Amino acid sequence: MRIGLITPDPGHPLLAATAALLSAEHTVEVLDPAAGATGAPGARPDVCLLKARTPAALELARALEERGTVVLNSAAATERCQDRITMAELALGAGLPFAGTRAHATLRELAAAAQRRPEGPLVVKSRHSRKNDLVARVDGAQDLRELTAVWGREPVVVQDFAPNSGWDHKLWVVGGRVFAGLRRSELATAAGEPAAAVRRLPAAWEESALRVGEVFGLEVYGVDVIDTGGGAPLIVDVNAFPGIRGQAGAPRALADLVLRAAPPA
Repeated sequence: MRIGLITPDPGHPLLAATAALLSAEHTVEVLDPAAGATGAPGARPDVCLLKARTPAALELARALEERGTVVLNSAAATERCQDRITMAELALGAGLPFAGTRAHATLRELAAAAQRRPEGPLVVKSRHSRKNDLVARVDGAQDLRELTAVWGREPVVVQDFAPNSGWDHKLWVVGGRVFAGLRRSELATAAGEPAAAVRRLPAAWEESALRVGEVFGLEVYGVDVIDTGGGAPLIVDVNAFPGIRGQAGAPRALADLVLRAAPPA
């Protein structure tokens, strides 16, 4: 079987470990999205892992899907996680405990509206999810002015800040298997601490994480959850194929997913 990795970074720990597990019996090749080539018809991969989320990567994934390659996650499912308004509408429409999310054309527009009618605290995020996007807590007009100096033209979404412990629960799902870690929130003073292991999740949290995959059509994804008190989960973000690091068993789960997804020989 031929297995493709759509990524500019095949050395990513999860991908490298998964490739090592698969390469003993299968051909594993890296497809750099920047190259844009799908290869000769007879040489196309049977299964591809879509790790990159750039326009070029999505275009490559769609081209392979049209030729019969199974792509995990599909280009369409990956795109559903890139617009945070689409994400919120889809999640809330399915009854998932997702944070209410409102859109503003730009951060500058939000700042102008806040001058007329102050509100807060808020969480402001880039509307379009990507690496190094905007995620910030805003407590008042001064915070907005400071952000606007850098991000003024950025399309943004707003979520009401939910009081919490300052720790994000990072839930990662690989082929129906749930992994979890704790990480200091980007919005907390002590952000940047490494994720801690979580030995046990409430059943409702695990069920919500698995339900996300059904709703979004994802096989490999991350769900950011905060505990708002009393053990109630609140989903604040969904990520297609995140960097799952330091989770024992994740490479094996991903390799098994690839083998299950392969079309019949």
